[in-house]
Amino acid sequence: MTGPGRPLRILLCTPAHWPATEFGGPIPVAKNLTEGLVRAGHEVSVLTTSLESASRPPASRFRTRRRVESGVRIAYLATPLRFHWMGVTPTLPLAWRGERPDAVHVFGYRDVVTTLTSAWARRAGVPTVFEPLGMFPQQFRSVGLKRLFDRTLGRRVAAGATVVIACSEYEKRGLVERGLPAERIEVRPNGFPAPQERGGLLRGRLGLAPETPLVLSVGRVSFKKGLDLLLDAVAPLEGVHVAVVGPDDGDGTLQRLQARRDELGLGGRLHLAGPLDTSAVADVYGDADVFALPSRDENFGVVAAEAAACGRAIVVSDRCGVAELLADAALVVPLEVPALRDAVARLLGDPGLRERLGGAAREVAREVSWDAVVARQVELYRLAIARA
Repeated sequence: MTGPGRPLRILLCTPAHWPATEFGGPIPVAKNLTEGLVRAGHEVSVLTTSLESASRPPASRFRTRRRVESGVRIAYLATPLRFHWMGVTPTLPLAWRGERPDAVHVFGYRDVVTTLTSAWARRAGVPTVFEPLGMFPQQFRSVGLKRLFDRTLGRRVAAGATVVIACSEYEKRGLVERGLPAERIEVRPNGFPAPQERGGLLRGRLGLAPETPLVLSVGRVSFKKGLDLLLDAVAPLEGVHVAVVGPDDGDGTLQRLQARRDELGLGGRLHLAGPLDTSAVADVYGDADVFALPSRDENFGVVAAEAAACGRAIVVSDRCGVAELLADAALVVPLEVPALRDAVARLLGDPGLRERLGGAAREVAREVSWDAVVARQVELYRLAIARA
């Protein structure tokens, strides 16, 4: 029985989990979501790989590590093999033994852990919630392999879910365009961090004076993020520096940015800082003048939520789901270099506008809290159970 007030037993399966922050926004989302569910009185278990980075070996190749973090029971499965972000976990079937969950949350797409756990849940008759995390479109890289997967195994993951979660109306429209029934798709945004006090260690790390105009972008260095467009936009703005914080996604974008820097004569104005610890978000975002997220396609955009919590003035492309929440608290622009350049220049030239937008962004962070998002997530679990 799972009545309206009864605590739920949730199994969340995902290809990587905290502290694997190099894999981007889904990692802190899963952490905040699962820990919030526990605080709300529910039992949560996580099945994941031992991957912590796309460039380093798995943390545990031949032994499953189990731990409890903030009440969440996590199994980091033995991962002897990996391909980029996808870990192969032969002992996964052993992890399905034990108490049956009320619902399985498939958190990710096109990997071993989510695909096989979804199949197990279908056979066991356990209701499934599928959250594709923006991975559903067949785009940007390995398109042929994605099409092959979707024609064979992938279609069963989506078809077997009683509820599909989109993080934004933008993502929902894309899922419907790609054939998923609109009536099974529910929108649940990601939460924003609590508003942060002013801080900032980035300028000191980069050796920049307080008066140097600084535009910040955070996230994986990949084609999807539109960083090439940001460089083209900022290059003519005299004296403006750009800091890119995040790991190399390995798709050649880092090398293209380095070459483009030389072509544009950016010289010392482009700072490729690599991955930094973003657990204290104010340290990374706090002293930037403008935060920019010019992504070509982004189901949400957790880094923009982090920038909002720090009260930064934000420029975001209209192809990012988070733009819906930041509508009047950021400059939302089409994915074009002139529009991006105009927005950055406007903010750098108007301290008052930066202050107003930063304050409005903090208010959004207060409203879209993780407690509110967790409550919505519980509603969706109960909906999945009722539909099963």
